[in-house]
Amino acid sequence: MDANNVIIKPIVSEKSMKNASDGKFTFHVAIKADKRMIRKAIEDKFKVNVVQISTSIVKGKKVRAGTRRIEVAKTPWKKAVVTLTKGQKIGLFDVGSK
Repeated sequence: MDANNVIIKPIVSEKSMKNASDGKFTFHVAIKADKRMIRKAIEDKFKVNVVQISTSIVKGKKVRAGTRRIEVAKTPWKKAVVTLTKGQKIGLFDVGSK
């Protein structure tokens, strides 16, 4: 799997932004990516040192869609929380200066 296909998008929420100030950054990653692939992709793309990676599979929810309101299941996806060495950060998670 190519390093560009491992990281799908950053997850920006209240919880992830709070964790970003502690050096933990959250990403939506490919479901088949393992921790070694995720570590290599993060280190290559953002030029940082990864200390720890926690991954979890987020179960797909059921939503109602269409004019007949048919229940459709969303696909499950993988979330990775990456901890960097102290003092390093990823620019995507910077909130402008106050």
